[in-house]
Amino acid sequence: MAGLTAGSPTPQGITVHGQSKVLEVSFSDGASFRIPFELMRVYSPSAEVQGHGPGQETLQTGKREVTLAGLEPVGNYGVQPTFSDGHSTGIFTWDYLYFLGSEQDKLWAEYDQRLAAAGLDRDAPMADNKGHGCASH
Repeated sequence: MAGLTAGSPTPQGITVHGQSKVLEVSFSDGASFRIPFELMRVYSPSAEVQGHGPGQETLQTGKREVTLAGLEPVGNYGVQPTFSDGHSTGIFTWDYLYFLGSEQDKLWAEYDQRLAAAGLDRDAPMADNKGHGCASH
């Protein structure tokens, strides 16, 4: 499929589990992941979350209860979720979903470390980033 790294597993199924707030994705190599919506939102590949370069990431907080309001296919290479908090600019490629699923323990630990370093917890309200000078969001 277009957009996938050569030799990478291809998606075989994708299911939104609204009540448990997870996206279940199965791949051709037999791997199947249940990726929490919160993890997807916190690690969204969008410029709003990742910034426009290293060190420009915006620490996401208050996303524990986020749900998926929509999930649209993007070509043959991924999906674009719309989250209940209105965020809808991240395109999650199949490779990126595989990464989130396979590395979620490590990603949660890194997220916890970033929160601790900022003196925040998961449920802290998001800081107001208005006026940050980026015209793309």
